[in-house]
Amino acid sequence: MLVPQTKNIGLPLMNLMRFKGLPILQQLHIEEQLLRTSSENWCIVNDGTNDPTVVMGVLGKPAELLEIESVLDDQVPVIRRFTGGGTVIVDHGTVFVTFICNKEAVPNLQPYPRPIMSWSSSLYSKVFQGIGDFHLRENDYVFGNHKFGGNAQSITKNRWIHHTSFLWDFNVQNMSYLKHPKRAPAYRSARSHLDFICRMKDYMPRSTFMDKTVEATETQFSLRPIQLEAIRTCLEAEFCPSSRFLTNEELEAAAVALQS
Repeated sequence: MLVPQTKNIGLPLMNLMRFKGLPILQQLHIEEQLLRTSSENWCIVNDGTNDPTVVMGVLGKPAELLEIESVLDDQVPVIRRFTGGGTVIVDHGTVFVTFICNKEAVPNLQPYPRPIMSWSSSLYSKVFQGIGDFHLRENDYVFGNHKFGGNAQSITKNRWIHHTSFLWDFNVQNMSYLKHPKRAPAYRSARSHLDFICRMKDYMPRSTFMDKTVEATETQFSLRPIQLEAIRTCLEAEFCPSSRFLTNEELEAAAVALQS
């Protein structure tokens, strides 16, 4: 792949792709292919996605996590992604940031979920320095005790991915599609979705957040901007992504099983 020269020669190289409104399923397909077929480090920033879409972790069970009848009645798409983590509903008010790295990319970082989570938290501490009471609580990014960032990961033999959906803004109605999960972080304290989450827009301008995230990443990597067209040929190579839409039949079957 021919790419331009970059600054910060002493730092490990990371490709940066920025999107606006890339459909979330397309983003997940790109991420999984880069994780499994590329040998380079990547940062992906996607400013919002299209219509409201539920995204579940690889082991998520619709009957336990979704108000299935409402989802079906309102024709809300449901995706099962290739990484772990919980269930979110995303739309144009969501900002996505993804890191895909070789295991040796971050010095002294052990390639396990908790160390990767802690590393990401230290990076975002630079982004939110002096803003709100930012910290990592269990697997979430919070201001105080209100969640605004949900994380998910996948770790392979030589690489890992850590991606985050940030709640810049949200539609209250969309939260009604999600059930209170059986497995919830202790700090949630049985709060409803609306009492548990907060909007990033109350703390920082949207463009400022994305710019500061790139600046914080540049303290650890030498970034080189890449356009999707530059890697499209690679992405068109034969690859079968595992993230997919769940069919209405699958959701209906989950609803029937719940009632039986």
